[in-house]
Order: sequence, then structure tokens, then C-alpha cells
Amino acid sequence: MGQYEDTEAWADIIPIPQDDGGPNALATIAYTDEYREAMSYLRAVMAKDEKSERVLELTDHIISMNPAHYTVWLYRADVLPALNYDPAKELEWLNKISLKHLKNYQIWHHRQTIMTQFSFLPPHELSFLRRMLAKDAKNYHVWSYRQWLVAHFSLWATSPASTELDFVENLLLVDVRNNSAWNHRWFVVFGNPTLPSVPPETSQREIDFAKGKIREAPQNQSPWNYLKGVLRKSGLGMGALGGFAEDFAGEGREVRSSHALDFLAEMWSQGGEEEKRKADRALGLLADTYDPIRKNYWDYRKRLLATGQA
Repeated sequence: MGQYEDTEAWADIIPIPQDDGGPNALATIAYTDEYREAMSYLRAVMAKDEKSERVLELTDHIISMNPAHYTVWLYRADVLPALNYDPAKELEWLNKISLKHLKNYQIWHHRQTIMTQFSFLPPHELSFLRRMLAKDAKNYHVWSYRQWLVAHFSLWATSPASTELDFVENLLLVDVRNNSAWNHRWFVVFGNPTLPSVPPETSQREIDFAKGKIREAPQNQSPWNYLKGVLRKSGLGMGALGGFAEDFAGEGREVRSSHALDFLAEMWSQGGEEEKRKADRALGLLADTYDPIRKNYWDYRKRLLATGQA
């Protein structure tokens, strides 16, 4: 006898079992009896389009057994508004599941759906996300959700109420190679679609920040990529930071960063014949000495340079 079959509260429901293709199905899934029964009752209430407290409890039960079942999450999201359910209470329930299943996409899509019911950012939301990222600082689902949160509640770096820059800087103090944190910093600084242009003081602040992190770890690719992005976004040429890059890989100097050498090669490729020769030598060093694992790529760059396409 099953949990629902023996319960008077479910006596009016005729469960709908899963159809695996008849009694001689080729490959049936080995569900537990508990899961099989719960899903048969879910199919029945979904067929009736029932939205009730008992259905909410049923989705809770199924999610506890299979938190990746997106159909159950979608139906739960439909049930909640029909019951005038408190979204804050749903977040509390969701927090426990999120901490147990760190890499579950459906959890974060559901959280986003719930969050649209708030006209303001709930007071404990950012602290909960800090808790999640403390468990896995590069959790893609959490970072994607946080970017959505920034856009939805206008938590851009230009907002006086935003704490996103402080949050990112603290993460980079712990791990300067956290590429997820670098990506988020770019998003909150430059991702605002209402920002007509990048103020010069913002560009300079970001350039200085990236340079400082490069000095900490010259062979970290993230701040070098960030630096290139800031220059392009701000309409500044790479030559503005040529002297800085040469400190790490200039001709006749010790190469302390292959990424600096790449920066210089790209910068020199935009110059005259002498600078193009420098670029060719830099790409050769990358191919043969400092980054041979990507030799084919650097040789490709050399061919582009030779044909004037770099």
C-alpha cells in the first residue's frame, strides 16, 4: 500500500500510472515505488488542473526525491499564485533545497519566477547568495541568477544602493583568479543598457583596478582580458597601456606573463612595419616557448599578421 493510496485526503483521486509502452516495454526506468506512486498522483491532479495545498505538498515530496524534474517545478510555480502563497515563505523553503542541491538549474529558474513577485529586493537575498557562493565560488547557476537580479532590481555599479562592487572585490581578495567574479564585475559596471557611454572616471577606475590585480598575479589571464575589454569599451587604444604591458614582457626583458606578451603582440600588430616585426617575434615566442600548448593558434595569428589581416 502506498502513502497516497492509504490517505483519505487523496481518496477522490484516481492515479495515472506512467505508460512505458505496455507490459513488454523495451527499457523501463527503475523508479522506486514511492516515486512512482507520487508521480502517478501528480499526473492525475495535473490532468484536472488542480491547484491546492495538497498539490503543493505533493510537489514538495516529488522535488525531495527528484529536484531536477522541471515539469514539477513548473506546475508548482503555477499553483503558488492560485493559492495567494506568500513568496517570502516560498523562498525560505527554496533556500533549504538550494543548499542541499548546489548545481540544480531548476531551483534557480524557480527562484527567479518567485522573485518577480517582489517590488523590492528582499533583505536577506544577497546574504543568501553569499552563502551559496561560499560553498562554490564559481557556481554558474548562482552567478547567472545574480546577474538577472542585478538587472531586475537595477543593482548596477552606478546605483548608490548597490553593493556589487564591494562584493566582487571581496571575492577577488580571496581568489584573484575567480573568473566568475571578474565576469560579474564587468556586468555590473558595463552591462547597464541605460548607460549611454562610459564616464572617463569609470574607465580609469577599472583600468587601475585591473592593473593592480595583474601586479598580484601577472600570469592570471582574467585581468588581462578585463583590461582589453575596458580599453575597447572606452574607445581607448591598446597603446595607452603598452608601457605597462612591457614591464611584464617587453623586448629584452624577462617574460613574466604570456598574457602580457599576447597584449603586446596585438598592440604591435596594429602599428607600422617595425612594430609588426615585433608582433611576429612575440607570437613566435608564445608558440615556441611561453605557450606551446596553443602553438597552432599562435601560428595562425602569425599567418594573419603576414597577410595583413591581424
